[in-house]
Amino acid sequence: MYLFLKLLHIFGVILFVGNIIVTGWWKTLAIQTKDPRILAYAQRQVTLTDFIFTAGGSFLVGVTGISMIITAQIDWLNLFWLKSGIALFTLSGILWMLVLIPIQIKQAGLAKQFAEDGNIPAIYWKLETGWLIVGIIATLLPLGTVYFMVLKPV
Repeated sequence: MYLFLKLLHIFGVILFVGNIIVTGWWKTLAIQTKDPRILAYAQRQVTLTDFIFTAGGSFLVGVTGISMIITAQIDWLNLFWLKSGIALFTLSGILWMLVLIPIQIKQAGLAKQFAEDGNIPAIYWKLETGWLIVGIIATLLPLGTVYFMVLKPV
């Protein structure tokens, strides 16, 4: 059972980490075009793929991680690498929930408008700067989690 949970856990990590990196890449490319239609399309896809892959992968990582701890009866409070990995993953989730998702929702609403009229408002770019800065941090944190989970430093 533990190995099956571990398989699902790794699959969740691939979905989660893969999507947050690819999302940043594709959105950056869309921004460089400054084409309202391309940017609006990219914004809709970022919101959609975050809902499916980032949230889905995150859920899978959390559920299987907790299940592995319970199944293997791991004393996680006494393992630095596990506590650290969980803390970084949780902090990333907090940033997504409290900062990035609200920004994306606002941007998606603005994108609907400028997809039709072709005028990207200044507020969109201001929100984009915040999304980029917090997004980089929220992406690096789970990469730190991967480091702790794989190398298990003392």
